[in-house]
Amino acid sequence: MAEYVFGVDIGGTTVKLGLFDIDGNVLDKWEITTRKEDGGAYILKDIAGSVEAKMAEKNIDKANVKGVGMGVPGPVKDDGTVMKCVNLGWGMFNAAEELSKLLSLPVKAGNDANMAALGEYWQGGGKEYKSVIMVTLGTGVGGGIIINGKMLAGVNGAGGEIGHMTIDTEEQDSCNCGKKGCLEQYASATGIVRLANRALNTSDKASKLRDTDDLSAKAIFDAAKEGDELALELLDEFGKRLGYALANIACVVDPEAFVIGGGVSKAGKVILDVTNKYFQQYAFHACRNTSFELATLGNDAGIFGAAASVLLQAVL
Repeated sequence: MAEYVFGVDIGGTTVKLGLFDIDGNVLDKWEITTRKEDGGAYILKDIAGSVEAKMAEKNIDKANVKGVGMGVPGPVKDDGTVMKCVNLGWGMFNAAEELSKLLSLPVKAGNDANMAALGEYWQGGGKEYKSVIMVTLGTGVGGGIIINGKMLAGVNGAGGEIGHMTIDTEEQDSCNCGKKGCLEQYASATGIVRLANRALNTSDKASKLRDTDDLSAKAIFDAAKEGDELALELLDEFGKRLGYALANIACVVDPEAFVIGGGVSKAGKVILDVTNKYFQQYAFHACRNTSFELATLGNDAGIFGAAASVLLQAVL
C-alpha cells in the first residue's frame, strides 16, 4: 500500500502545499490564500481543510498518510511551539499540536528557513552532502543549519537566524529587527539596493545604475556582469560582507557546504565566486575547503523540507 506525506509552507500571502510519496517525489502541489484576519485564526483551519480535500480528491486514506510537515515564518521550538510570528498575527502557541488535532494526523512544525534548508539537503542543491547551511537571500536573509541530516533549531527556535548576525558595529541605519549592522542590511535584495543608493549619493562615478528607474538587486548584478564599475564595487562589497559572515559561521558549525538560495541567488555563479573569494580570506584554515552550491528547488524548497521533516524525523 502506498504511503504519503504532506508538506506545508506558510507565507505571508499564500500557503504552499505539496503531496509527496515517501521516496521524495512530489505528486501534486497547490496554493491557498493566507487569511491573516483575526490574528491568523483561520490559517490552520484552512490548511486542514485543504489537506483533507486533497485526500478526498486522490482517494487517500488517513491510515496511509505518515504525517504533515509545516514551515512557519518565525521561530519554532522543537515541540512545535511558535514563539511569535508577527507576519501571520500569531502569538505563542503550539501550532503543530493544533493542526494535528484538526487533522488527526502527526504534524511536525519548524521555522520556514530551516525547512527550506532541509528540503535542499534532501532533494536539492545539498543532496550530495551530510551537513549543510542553507543561506536564503531574499527580501531578508534567512538560514538553516543541517547537521548529519538533522535541523539545528536551537532552544528558542532561532537557530540559523544568520541574517541578524552583527557584522558592522559602525552601521548607523537600523535593520528591521531593530539592531544595527545586521548581515541582512548588506546581503539581502533590499540591503543591496540600500548600498547602491548610498554609493550613488556619495560617488561621482558614471554608472548605468544612475539611469535605472527601478533599482533592484537584479539590475545591480546585471550591470556588474556587463562590467559597470560602480556595480562591480557593489558586488564586491556584497561578497565581502557575506563571505565574512559565512567564514565566522564555518568556525562554529564547520559544514560540508553552503547552499545559496532565494531571489538574489538567481544572479548565479557570480555571487558564489565573489563570496567564496572573501570566504577564503576570512575562514579558519581547516574550513576553507567548504563547498558553495546554488539551491535548485526554488520556491518549492519549503514544501520539500516540510515533508522531509516527517520522513526523516529531522530535529536535532
